[in-house]
Amino acid sequence: MQALRPAVLSVIFACLLASCAYVPTGGPRRSEIDDSPARAAAVQLVDLDDAVAARLASQRTARYFSETFGDKPAGIPRIGVGDVVEVTVWEAAPATLFGGSAMTVRGPMSASPATALPEQAVDESGLIDVPFAGRVRAAGRDPFDVATDIAQKLKGKANQPEVMVRRVRNASANVTIVGEVNTSTRVPIVTGTERLLDAIASAAGVKQPVSKTTIQVTRGSTVGSMPLDSIILDPRQNVSLHPGDVITAIFQPMTFTALGATGKNEEIGFEAQGITLAQALARAGGLNDARSDPQGVFVFRFEPREALAWPKQPVMATPDGRVPVIYRLNLKDPGSFFVMQGFAMHDKDVLYVSNAPIADAQKVMNVVLSAVYPILTLMQVTH
Repeated sequence: MQALRPAVLSVIFACLLASCAYVPTGGPRRSEIDDSPARAAAVQLVDLDDAVAARLASQRTARYFSETFGDKPAGIPRIGVGDVVEVTVWEAAPATLFGGSAMTVRGPMSASPATALPEQAVDESGLIDVPFAGRVRAAGRDPFDVATDIAQKLKGKANQPEVMVRRVRNASANVTIVGEVNTSTRVPIVTGTERLLDAIASAAGVKQPVSKTTIQVTRGSTVGSMPLDSIILDPRQNVSLHPGDVITAIFQPMTFTALGATGKNEEIGFEAQGITLAQALARAGGLNDARSDPQGVFVFRFEPREALAWPKQPVMATPDGRVPVIYRLNLKDPGSFFVMQGFAMHDKDVLYVSNAPIADAQKVMNVVLSAVYPILTLMQVTH
């Protein structure tokens, strides 16, 4: 039995060496991330501090609708091609050019006979036809100007003519709302004071949860996006609508993936207005006290080439110009808890917490003891 002891010790030593190489783990250790060949070749490793968080935050500050579009009301829209208008002419009795039957009206013209001409659409040339006045331009003008022009053309033909032009159907001044709404529709601009939430209400609201819906407004070549719940909470973002605006409700189920020594390993959703790294760690169940390395908290993502002054040169990027980055955070430093609150998570980020070295050592000892314990027990019994 004495002769077996060197052999047993050799077995134990061999098990230790083998266990160190093949111990089960949920991902790379902190030292392996620092020294990985992939990182040495292309991946940027950036220590997350106040300066880095502030630099990223300054680039990702979303422009508010109030800044992008302003809040100037559109005003009553002018007549456009395709609009249907009605022209009414009043003349002084008894001689009348149009000879229409009197209409019941209020005001100083109530004693004068009035003739309502048939409704007509503004043609492609922007003109309408008025008997005895000829072709009159209507597109691009407000109803009062068109009425004044018609009255001027009727002078000398009708007896003291007064004219009113009324838009019956609005076909040119509309807002289109599409996407994740219950009813895609066109909303007419009537008074010029209609606002963004009015259009969403006209579409019977959004299909998806408000917290996960983004509203995109397209006005000409200008495009802006904001989370719907931010628009609801801040009345300044409920901007006035202009004819031709396109409103798109977009369902954006943003997620990040939590891996390693966190409370739970899974894909976790978050709201369209975003969350911070501190909130992400909390939603992942925090760090696992039994095995996590607080110095090894990492966020993996792709960043635009111009996002930071990268420590590794030359900068390697994907074909679409994005740089693979690993942000490293040391939770042993109390100041890092403030940094976490200023670092925004992105859609499809990977949050990884590495195992503490002692946790891997415990795994090695467990493997070794499970292998040699039967031998030691046998030696003790036979001795």
